[in-house]
Amino acid sequence: MRYFLFLIICLAVGCKAMPEPSTAERVGEIMDYMASDALQGREAGTEGIAVAADYIETLFKENKIAPYFKSYRDTLSNFEGVAYNVVGYLEGKDKNLKDEFIIIGAHYDHIGITNSPTTDSIANGANDNASGTTTVLELARYFGKTRTNKRSIIFALFSAEEKGLLGSAHLAEKLKAENLNLYTMLNFEMVGVPLREKDYLMYVTGYEKSNLAEVSNSYSNEKLIGFLPTAKDFNLFQRSDNYPFHEKFNVPSQTYCTFDFTNFEHYHKVGDENALMDFEHMASLVNKLVPVFVGIVNAPNREIKYN
Repeated sequence: MRYFLFLIICLAVGCKAMPEPSTAERVGEIMDYMASDALQGREAGTEGIAVAADYIETLFKENKIAPYFKSYRDTLSNFEGVAYNVVGYLEGKDKNLKDEFIIIGAHYDHIGITNSPTTDSIANGANDNASGTTTVLELARYFGKTRTNKRSIIFALFSAEEKGLLGSAHLAEKLKAENLNLYTMLNFEMVGVPLREKDYLMYVTGYEKSNLAEVSNSYSNEKLIGFLPTAKDFNLFQRSDNYPFHEKFNVPSQTYCTFDFTNFEHYHKVGDENALMDFEHMASLVNKLVPVFVGIVNAPNREIKYN
């Protein structure tokens, strides 16, 4: 219902097009491609991940997301071989706010071919992290269709996260060198299956470091984000692509996630397959996140702050 209220608002303010909400079918289509055997586990520097990059570029183009650099592909300077982030850009519409940037990101690589004791050796990485990639692409579709974002948005799909956050480290350093006015970096990691027995739908890493959960819950009008003690115990704040932006920019940089070490048993295994993903859950999360991101992108002030 909340999503459709935003569509009514969209009509009132003159959006470029009416975006359809995310559906399990739409999410499944992206997931089926990104986590297919044809991509051979999307290891950084391989032909399989290059095919994934082609697909991401196609979706950016379909949704009128421009390349941030001269092309969508941003070649990593810290990787031995050839690997690249895929980086899209949507300029803000407000003359006073468009110089402030929000990065919405996820890594699209995984670990490739493994020495599995089973006949299946391809680690498809459906949850890790085709799910996060799909979430970013669906948010890009929403903003690409509505085009009412006051702040500018960078949609970043990172390579070589599995090699040590290399893609995000490269981009953070590159954007810092050009003095990008970064407001916040919001990352997605492993959102393909729902949490169990929780009174919230997602958690954010570094929960106690900022008011991101409070801001997100205010815009969603429900307890969308909660505190997961395990995330702090395992120091997840430093283990995903938000962290290089935290280090370089010292602005709120955090990861949304629904993996809590108890609800998914196939982390970095060949069993991380689409058959185990909950596409209805993923579509619902995207639709619940739309008002959150609309609010953050268009708020007159920088609401998200480190404590």
